[in-house]
Amino acid sequence: MRGDVVVLRKFSTEVEARLAASVLEANGIPAEVLADTAGGALPSIALVFPIRLLVRASDADVARELLDTSVDPPDDVGQPVD
Repeated sequence: MRGDVVVLRKFSTEVEARLAASVLEANGIPAEVLADTAGGALPSIALVFPIRLLVRASDADVARELLDTSVDPPDDVGQPVD
């Protein structure tokens, strides 16, 4: 990732951060996850040092909008399968 980088969000779990990064990347926005959890050996460290989601400053507004947009489930969710 080149250019000015900003912290878009902070998360308490790496799974949430990586999911958000995947959503952004699927929409063409490069994202990086920074976690200081001893390589995953001490995930509870994230409670003190949150996991950070980084994006380019030029992508920040669009990235925020993507992550803040709610999605309604399809009408057939929860319906029995024939």
